[in-house]
Amino acid sequence: MMFDRREKIILFSLAAIQFNHIVDFMIVMPLGPKLMRIFEISPDQFSLLVSMYTLMAGISGFIASFYVDKFDRKSTLMVMFMGFIVSTALCGTAPNYQWLLIARAFAGFFGGIMNSLILSIVSDLIDYNRRGTAMGTITSAFSTASIVGIPFSLYLSDRFDWHAPFYFLAILSVIVLAIAYKYIPPVRAHLETQTMNSRLVNPFINIAKSPTQMMALAFMFMLMLGHFAIIPFISPSLVANAGVAEHHLPLIYLVGGLCSMFMAPYVGALSDRYGKAKIFTWSLIASTLPIWLITHQKVAPLYVVLPIVGLFFISAVARMIPAQALISSAANPSHRGSFLSILSCVQSLSMALGAWFAGQVVTQDVLTGRLEHYQIVGYLAIVFGFISLMLFQKIKYLDLTHGRVKE
Repeated sequence: MMFDRREKIILFSLAAIQFNHIVDFMIVMPLGPKLMRIFEISPDQFSLLVSMYTLMAGISGFIASFYVDKFDRKSTLMVMFMGFIVSTALCGTAPNYQWLLIARAFAGFFGGIMNSLILSIVSDLIDYNRRGTAMGTITSAFSTASIVGIPFSLYLSDRFDWHAPFYFLAILSVIVLAIAYKYIPPVRAHLETQTMNSRLVNPFINIAKSPTQMMALAFMFMLMLGHFAIIPFISPSLVANAGVAEHHLPLIYLVGGLCSMFMAPYVGALSDRYGKAKIFTWSLIASTLPIWLITHQKVAPLYVVLPIVGLFFISAVARMIPAQALISSAANPSHRGSFLSILSCVQSLSMALGAWFAGQVVTQDVLTGRLEHYQIVGYLAIVFGFISLMLFQKIKYLDLTHGRVKE
C-alpha cells in the first residue's frame, strides 16, 4: 500500500485547501472576457489584475522565509488560511476594478504562503521515494478545480453575477478549514533538529551556500516565466480568436481538468519509478506542441479546440509534478520551509512577470476584438522552457541530502 489511512486523510485535507486556493487563483482568468467588458479595461489592465495575485504571493513568500521554520507548520497554515478566507470574501464585495485589484492583492499575499506550507508539510511527512505520488495527489486539486470548481464558479457568475464565485469559495473554505484543523497533525519535527543559532540564520545564507538550491531557484523562475506568460490569456484568446462562446468556457476547463486528473497519478508514479528528471525532460520537450497550438489557435469548431486545450493541461501537469518532487528535496528538513517559501516567492514573482509581460505584448484590435501577438508570447514561452531545461540538467545529477536517490 502506497499510503496508510492517516496519510491519505492528511493528503486529502491538504488537497482540499489547495483546491480552494487554486480555484480562487484561477477564476479571474476565465472571468476575463466578462471582467474586461464590465469594467471596460484593456488587456494590460486585465494582466495586472492577474499578476497582482502572484506578485503579492511572491512578496509574502519572501517575508515568510524569515519565520516559517520557527513555528509549527500546521498552526501557520491555519492562520494563513483564515486570512485567505477573509480576502476571498472581500473579492466578492468588490464594486469596481480598483477594489477588486486590492482584494486580489490580499488574497495573493495569504495564498502564496499557503502554497509553500502545503509543499513543506508534504515533504516533511512523506518520504522521498513516495513523494512524486504524493505531489501527484496534491496536484489533483488543480484537476478537480478545473473539473468542478471553475465550471461551477462560472455557472454561478452566469446565474447571478461575477461576485458569486468568491462568496461560494469563502463559504466552502470555512468548511475545509474545520476539516483541516481536525485531521492535519502538528508538524514540528523540523523544530527539533534546529539549534538556537540555526533559527537565527538568515535563510538567504543557507541558500547561497547551496549550489543545488541556487540552481533550483533559477530553474523554477524560468519554468514559470514561460508557462504563465500563456495562462492568463487562454480564455480571452479562445473567445476572441477561436470563436468559443463564453458559455462554453466551463467545458474548456472541464476537459482540461479531466485530462490533467487522469494523467496526474500516472505522472507521479512514473516519476517515482523512472526518475523525476527523466520524466520532466521528456514532458517539457513534448510541451512545445500544445504551446504552439494554443497560442496560434484560429476560429475552429469546439471539437478541434478541446483536444488542444486537453494537451496543454496534460503538458502542464507532466512538467510540474516531477519538478516539484525533485526541488522539494533540495533543502534540509530543518530549513525546508524557508527554502520553499523563497522558492514560492521566486515562482510567484516569475508568474507575475510572465502575466505582466504577456499584457505588454498582447493587444486587442478595436474593430474585430481579436487579441493580436499572442503567437509571440508562445514562441518566447518555448524559449524560456528550454532555458529551464538547461538549468534542470545541472540540478539532476547533484546529490540530494540525507541519503536520497541521485537522479
